[in-house]
Amino acid sequence: MNSLLLAIPGGASIALIVVVILLLFGGKKIPELMRGLGKGISEFKKGKNEIEHELNDTNENKEDN
Repeated sequence: MNSLLLAIPGGASIALIVVVILLLFGGKKIPELMRGLGKGISEFKKGKNEIEHELNDTNENKEDN
């Protein structure tokens, strides 16, 4: 369990990551990157929900038989 806590970045680590991202991409590219990240996350959730829906339908069909 302690090794899991070490893998989670703290406040200073997050601040350092933000500074590096700003230096690498600049302030103008960050909104585009975040927009793309948001779209990717929403697509992932949509796919996950579709799979869950299909699994639930399959389980309901098996219970009916």
